[in-house]
Amino acid sequence: MTARILDGTKIRDQIFAELRDEVRLLSSAGVRPGLAAVLVGENSASQLYVKSKIAACEELGLASALIKPPANVSTLDLLAVVEDLNRDNDVDGILVQLPLPPQVDTKRILEAVDPSKDVDGFHPVNLGRLVSGRPGLVACTPAGCMEILRRNDVKIEGANAVVLGRSDIVGKPMALLLMHANATVTICHSKTRDLPNVLRRADIIVAAIGKAGYVEADWIKPGAAVIDVGTNRVTDPEEAARLFRNFPDRLEKFHAKRSALVGDVHPAAINTAGALTPVPGGVGPMTISMLMSNTVKAARLRRASPKFSATQSTATAR
Repeated sequence: MTARILDGTKIRDQIFAELRDEVRLLSSAGVRPGLAAVLVGENSASQLYVKSKIAACEELGLASALIKPPANVSTLDLLAVVEDLNRDNDVDGILVQLPLPPQVDTKRILEAVDPSKDVDGFHPVNLGRLVSGRPGLVACTPAGCMEILRRNDVKIEGANAVVLGRSDIVGKPMALLLMHANATVTICHSKTRDLPNVLRRADIIVAAIGKAGYVEADWIKPGAAVIDVGTNRVTDPEEAARLFRNFPDRLEKFHAKRSALVGDVHPAAINTAGALTPVPGGVGPMTISMLMSNTVKAARLRRASPKFSATQSTATAR
């Protein structure tokens, strides 16, 4: 059996088409959703991520702004940047690209973002709304995983789901979303006992532990749906040989490039799982599409709120 590939790029294109329609409707009402990205320093990976997010804004017709504080910025100075964006009514979404430099208090910065503009879904207010099942802005990667499952008709209600990883960004919100969809959810982590047998009982596995090929093929129940959140760059030839032993084409590409991107699930899972997200091309494209979706949603919700109307009236009076 070869797993059905859950193509994140294809679903991203579907969501972008839907968002274009919504952006046109908002535009006809005089609204252009806007995203502001805060990129501190010169981290090359962060620069690449932010560039792709700005490009997605341009593709969809969203306004975008890039704020680039220096790498030595203090927590107080960065808080001032966030507060300026909170007050700017042309900004519907604020994205603070992580990681931040060590001298900056990351939690303090993320908690300073107006929850109505928190398009990453990291603010405690939005996490609290998710816990209680109230509408809010949901973390992009877990929301994208849910879209992959739903748009591929993977049955969630009544399923045994295992989330491997307990981070605030992926693992915890993922478990909550699955619970709200009526799955029976187990959260696993580095201290879980007998992890292989826990995973073997799962109808749905979401792997987000950050270790290349960690989930072995024989840990997966035949026919299970596997969402692989991991994106790990492998450069060690011995590690590549372990992962690609039965995939000569991928091993050849590794030797040519001297590196390869691998998820948290061993590539051999394609012969065990019933459905599987590829790496790359699975969850990655969905994260950006849900960031765009959250920005459009924030624009719509903010303008429907009395608070927004009051802020506009105050700005006009000035």
